[in-house]
Amino acid sequence: MQTGRMCGRFANDAKVDELIQEFVAEGGDFRDWRPQYSIAPTEVIPIVRERANRETGEVTRMLDAAAWNFHPSFMKESKRPQFNTRIETVATNGLWKGAFASSRCLVPMRGYYEWTGEPGKKRAWFLHGDRPLLAAAGIYTARKVDDEWQVSTSIITREAADASGEVHDRMPVFLEADFWDEYLDPAKLDEAGKQHMVEQLARESDKVSSTISVYEVDRRVNNSRAIDPADETLLDPID
Repeated sequence: MQTGRMCGRFANDAKVDELIQEFVAEGGDFRDWRPQYSIAPTEVIPIVRERANRETGEVTRMLDAAAWNFHPSFMKESKRPQFNTRIETVATNGLWKGAFASSRCLVPMRGYYEWTGEPGKKRAWFLHGDRPLLAAAGIYTARKVDDEWQVSTSIITREAADASGEVHDRMPVFLEADFWDEYLDPAKLDEAGKQHMVEQLARESDKVSSTISVYEVDRRVNNSRAIDPADETLLDPID
């Protein structure tokens, strides 16, 4: 089993219309999105979020584009991308807690990759659920760059369970559909509310973690710069 940061690469092979239908989203649809079988940190990905109209209070669920590199306006430029957030500190760490209070999102994915073995000889593994799409819990933020608002996101991780624990000590916090409404609600949580949400995330993600399976894939996925992220054969299992 490997230890360290995760999730550092994932696949999302769903098309825009499929994502909108799956997450019952409307507006803000990410029409430039194309299915990708190897997504690395800093790339622009689809997220599902809810926003309330300031005048009417009406809440709209949207499929939007976000950079997989959490970067709030108060944070200085960093060479190290912030793409994972630990569930243990998401409600208390100054970098994350503001977004966790009112800017929570879902990151759709087919599954994610992990590696075992020594550098240069690492074996690649693909972890997936029992349905075509998983919904990872995330947080997002927005900052103004020049004259445009840029949305960025991070995936919340937890201690691994079941198949995930065979190859890595961490895994994304995955949520079932019956918890999406509560998680995406943009109403701001107070301190007690944030702690309660963390406890709920732990319980809810237990339900999905027990369904995660794993199989080995070709080692060419190890080099994200040398592969075509649109190559669906990256997910093919090897003997």
